[in-house]
Amino acid sequence: MAEKSPDEEYAETRRARIVLRAKLNDVPLLTIITAVLVVVVVYMTGKLLYRLRDILLLMVLGGFIALLLNPMVDGLERWKIKRRGYAVAIVALGTLVVFSALAFAFGDPLVNSLTHLSHTLPSYVNRAQHGKGWLGKLLRRYHVENWIHKNSSKLVSLAKSLSKPALALGRGAITALFALVTLFAFVMILLLEATKMREAIIEMLAPEHAERTRRISAAISKAALGYMLANLVISAVAAVAVFVTLEILGVPFALLFALWVLLVDFLPTIGGALAGFPTVLFAAIHSVSAGVVMLIVFLLVMLIQNHVLYPVIMSKTVKLNPLVVFVAILVGAEVGSWVSGLFGGLVGVLLAVPIAATVQVIVKEFWSSSASPTNAVPPPRKTPKKRPASGVRKTT
Repeated sequence: MAEKSPDEEYAETRRARIVLRAKLNDVPLLTIITAVLVVVVVYMTGKLLYRLRDILLLMVLGGFIALLLNPMVDGLERWKIKRRGYAVAIVALGTLVVFSALAFAFGDPLVNSLTHLSHTLPSYVNRAQHGKGWLGKLLRRYHVENWIHKNSSKLVSLAKSLSKPALALGRGAITALFALVTLFAFVMILLLEATKMREAIIEMLAPEHAERTRRISAAISKAALGYMLANLVISAVAAVAVFVTLEILGVPFALLFALWVLLVDFLPTIGGALAGFPTVLFAAIHSVSAGVVMLIVFLLVMLIQNHVLYPVIMSKTVKLNPLVVFVAILVGAEVGSWVSGLFGGLVGVLLAVPIAATVQVIVKEFWSSSASPTNAVPPPRKTPKKRPASGVRKTT
C-alpha cells in the first residue's frame, strides 16, 4: 500500500483541505482571516469604548482627583496614622465636609432668595395688575395684559410643553447625583489600592525600567499637584477681589459669588469669563454703577491673571510654555466635547494642562535617557604595528 504524502495526510479534514487548496493557489488565507479578525476586534472595541465613554470619562476624572488627594493620604501615613485605610477615611471625611460646606454656602442664599420671592410675588403681581410700580407701568404701556387674554390658549399649551424639559431636568439631576456618588466611591477605592497597584506594576518591570517608572510617576504627581495648587492660588486671588468689591458696592450675596468665582475660575483661559458674566449681570441688576465697576474689576483681574500670575506661577510649578498651555486647552475642550458634550468639554479643559505636563515629563525622560553620555571617555585607538619594508632584512 502506497504511503500518503504529507499534504494528503494533512488534508483529511475539511478545514485542512481548504487551507491546502489556498496554499496550492498561493492565496494567503491565514493572513486574510487574521486581518479580518483584527478589523472586527478594533471596530467592536471602538464601539464598546464609545458606548462606555461617560463611564471612562468619570474614571479619568476620578483618577485625576485621586492623584491630587494621594499626597494627603501619604502625609497622614508618614505622620501618625500607619494604616492606609484610616488615612483614606480621614481624607474622605474631610472632602465630604468641604463639599457639604460649599453646597450649604451655595444653597442657603438661593433658598432664602427663592423663599423671599415666593412671599413677595403676590404683592408684585397685585401691584402690576393695578398699574403700580415699574412692572405695572410696562404692562400698561405695551398692553401686555390684553395680549395675555388674547393668547391664553397658546400660553396654556406652552406651559404644558415646558413640563417635559422640567422632567428631563429632574432626571438629569438624579443622574448627576448617581454619577457623583459613583465618582466618590471610585476615588476612595483608588486611594486604598493605589500603593498596591503601583508596586505590583513596578515589580513586573526590570530594575532599570522600574526606577524610570518611579521617577516618571513622581514627576507627574508633582506636576499635577503643582498645577492644582497654582490654579487654587490664582482662583483665590480672583475670589477675594470679587468679594471685596461686592461688599464695598453693597451688592448682596457677595460670599456666594466669591465661591462661584473660586470654583469656576479653576477652568483655565475660559474660567474667568464664565465666572464673570453672571456676577457682572447680577451687580448690574442691583445698580448700573455697580455693574460697571464689577466689569472693570473683572477685566483687571483677568489681565493680572493671564499676564502676571498665570505665567509666573505655572512656569515654576508645571513648567510649561504658555503657547503649549493654550493649545492643550483648545485640544482638550474639543476632544472632551466630542466625547461627552458639555461635561466632557469642561473635563477636557480641566485636565488639558496636567495631561500636557505628563506628556512633557515622559518625553523629557525618554529624550534624556536616549542621549549619549557627554563625559564618556572614548576607548584608546589601537595603532597597528609597523611591518618592515619588503626586501629589508632585520639586523640582530
